[in-house]
Amino acid sequence: MTTETPVHLTPELVENPVGAYADLRTRPGLGHVVLPGLDTAVRLVTRHEDVKAALTEPRLVRDRSTIPDSEMPDPQAELLAQGADGLPAEYAQYLSGHLALFDGDEHTRRRNPLTRAFTARRVAALRPFVEKTAQELIETLAGREQADLLGEFAYPLSTAVICALVGVDAADQDKVCGWIRDFAYGDGSHALEGLGGVVQYTKDLVARRRAEPADDLVSALLADGGMTDDEIITVFFLLINTGITPPALFLAHAVLALLDHPDQLERLRTEPELLGRAVPELLRYVTLVRMGATLYATEDFVFAGTRLRKGEAVTVALFAADHDPAAYEAPERLDVAREFGRGDGHLAFGHGPHYCIGAALGRLVTGVVFEELLVRRPTAPELAVDRADVRFGHWPGDGFHLLSLPVRL
Repeated sequence: MTTETPVHLTPELVENPVGAYADLRTRPGLGHVVLPGLDTAVRLVTRHEDVKAALTEPRLVRDRSTIPDSEMPDPQAELLAQGADGLPAEYAQYLSGHLALFDGDEHTRRRNPLTRAFTARRVAALRPFVEKTAQELIETLAGREQADLLGEFAYPLSTAVICALVGVDAADQDKVCGWIRDFAYGDGSHALEGLGGVVQYTKDLVARRRAEPADDLVSALLADGGMTDDEIITVFFLLINTGITPPALFLAHAVLALLDHPDQLERLRTEPELLGRAVPELLRYVTLVRMGATLYATEDFVFAGTRLRKGEAVTVALFAADHDPAAYEAPERLDVAREFGRGDGHLAFGHGPHYCIGAALGRLVTGVVFEELLVRRPTAPELAVDRADVRFGHWPGDGFHLLSLPVRL
């Protein structure tokens, strides 16, 4: 086992792409670090080229249980234990079956039905619903002295979109969205009630769609036949965890980034044709998921100049990669006119076999929101509090994220 003393990263360092990341990128090999809120060290990949390589390296896997006879420390287990603290065992199966934790054939088996359900047609068909929902939410907030763009706009919008995609009946959406809010981003006092409500509703929804299919995700998964009922419920929680909170937080962080760069906001408003460039640039600049899932070496081998031991943990710093000066000119600068090459131009949606299934939906929602909120309105949003009073919270193993975004529309 290595005797190298790991660097303990603070949340402030994780948030600063030209600070600790810049130092780690200049070192030979991979940095040995302890992420904020954790005690277990991990090898951290910070260079853009190395992050892409790690996400496609077959000797780096997500499922540690497939690596026998290894006693290397496991930061992912520590993180999962924090998330499962106080959670009834009966619900653990729905929260531990995350696609990000599987590899190879098992990952393909779980992902393929979902991929086929996320068709371009199904995503495109959601556009009118997203536009209508965004417009209605904006109308309810416009003219108020202060509105929370995160809690009163971004979260309700993301939740409504996921409910529509899955197939939650219109009459049930308020109730189900309330449970999701309690579970996913409430104050924690009603999290278990929310969790139980979502589980029971999804069980009932699966039974109804089996009897009477509709044009929705649950029906598509049932028609595919590759998943059990419990796995379909797990998919619903996957969508709650990855399709609601991260997109909602991204929308709020992206708006804040533009408010922090008024020249870029004004340029986007006067040149709306730049919207197609602004979306990927803001995805790169914000990179909401700072750290990717933990990877484990299946054998002893050298990666990015570092000898990894069998079972050793590796984490990719997506935020660092998207601010790597070797990959981007002036990466610290927000530029809504930035031109990218082929592909996304960023790693905010990941890379390789675990590339985000909902990327197309994320781009659709982001484009609609920016157009409705930033481009079409006669005046741009503005902060309703001093910038120093905008509140952030820290997520273990990751960075700071907004707790609210008070604005005037």
